[in-house]
Amino acid sequence: MTLHLSILLWIPAAGAVAGLVGGRAVARIAAPLAALLTVAYAIVLVADFDSGAHGLQYVTDDLWIRQLGIHYKLGVDGLNVFLILLTTVLFAASTLWALRREWRNEHVFWFHLGLAQSAVLGALMAQDLALFVGFFDLMLIPFYFLAGIWGPPSRAVRVAGVTKLVIYTLVGSLLMLAAAIATGVLTAQQGGGELSFAFSDLARTHLAKGSQEWIFLCFAAAFLVKMPLFPLHGWMPDGYRAMPMPVLAVFSGVLSKVAAYGFLRVVTPLFPDASVHFQELMLLIALASVLYGSAMAFTTTDARLILGYSSVAQLGFIVLGIFSLTPQGAQGAILQCINHGLVVAPAFLIVALLAERAGGSEDIRDMGGLSIRAPILATLFLVVALANLALPGSSNFVGEFFILLGVFDAKIVIAIVAFAGVVLASVYTLRLFIRAMHNRVGPRTDSRELSLADGAILLPLVAAIVVLAFYPQLPLHKGERSVTGAVREANALSGTPARAAVGVRTP
Repeated sequence: MTLHLSILLWIPAAGAVAGLVGGRAVARIAAPLAALLTVAYAIVLVADFDSGAHGLQYVTDDLWIRQLGIHYKLGVDGLNVFLILLTTVLFAASTLWALRREWRNEHVFWFHLGLAQSAVLGALMAQDLALFVGFFDLMLIPFYFLAGIWGPPSRAVRVAGVTKLVIYTLVGSLLMLAAAIATGVLTAQQGGGELSFAFSDLARTHLAKGSQEWIFLCFAAAFLVKMPLFPLHGWMPDGYRAMPMPVLAVFSGVLSKVAAYGFLRVVTPLFPDASVHFQELMLLIALASVLYGSAMAFTTTDARLILGYSSVAQLGFIVLGIFSLTPQGAQGAILQCINHGLVVAPAFLIVALLAERAGGSEDIRDMGGLSIRAPILATLFLVVALANLALPGSSNFVGEFFILLGVFDAKIVIAIVAFAGVVLASVYTLRLFIRAMHNRVGPRTDSRELSLADGAILLPLVAAIVVLAFYPQLPLHKGERSVTGAVREANALSGTPARAAVGVRTP
């Protein structure tokens, strides 16, 4: 089947522009229509994807800026195919959820949301380093406006959140831009060829170890800020408070995965020596994030921040898998990227429903007593909660198992300590669920069941969690060849055994 990635990439932006020009009425139709069309196109893409094929599929490659060697190159392989699907699904859910209310300057709101989706898809599909950096920076700009204009009523909260978000991400983006330029220039000088930023051209030249190391640190700083991971997470509490809930759901569910994807697309294949050299540092940062995020999640009473710090811990697990530099760890990391997105987005939307029933408060002390009065809402929340704590039988359990298996092979002591993160996840997740659904009814709680419209948005997301729990092999199988290839050279340099993960072939 002939599929054009540019169509998938620009459908959301086209809908956004149509709404911006046509006004509020057009925007409320164009935005959800564009979001649903991208989901349909992504489903066809995944169904048609050939997991046995070598290299990229559905490639678009045009020389964009000849003097700088920048290509407009898009492609799909096992690393990004399910992340693309995840992005379209979560943006569609957030767009439909945002339709529940009216927004000030609504056509502008939908424009920024659609532009953000195209930018995220561009970062995931880009096969040129300069193009990747461009989309990576572009995807953050709409969220500055979405938080600064349509955030909570308190101007002080919006200003604090946006200011920290801009400062942290701007520093990271500048470091990444410098590193990307250096990679292209040094590769051209060392390889004796023309300047090119295409990943396929950059991979042909093995940079000197010293060059790899400082470039690695620049990319790592940019990605760690974006995820975020401890200690570069300082923007997260204020940034999360500043975003409207449907925007935050997609921000936490998707954008952090682009940073994790960047490690496997850019860092480990292009800078394998540096990846091995800084392996222990990255594993320690990831481990600290798991423990710190877990500890903070069960000490705060703000439901929004419980999920925020939970994400810090879960992303710590993902980085553990990546920098185990083993095939099973990397496969677990990609699977966990998908799992976390599918879990955290409905979790934020459920918190929005709980806040509506608690008089607008997102404090878990103001919630409670909904399990009997709203059994459908409680059931959906229970499925999400059990998946988040990686209950055996869930896809999250499979992802964390692969990650810990990879880390166990690489650094056994770190793996043993990381097991504590699994236990801590059950503490903060069950605390959130029990305080919201059980105990006495909150003082301002309005006990009412899930509406049909809300259920129509949440149910497909929860169903996807259940389906993936029964068949996690689908993303593992389709991504196996590309994911293991991304860490193959670094794995060989590290000397860690590259044994196959459970139920997965080793190419």
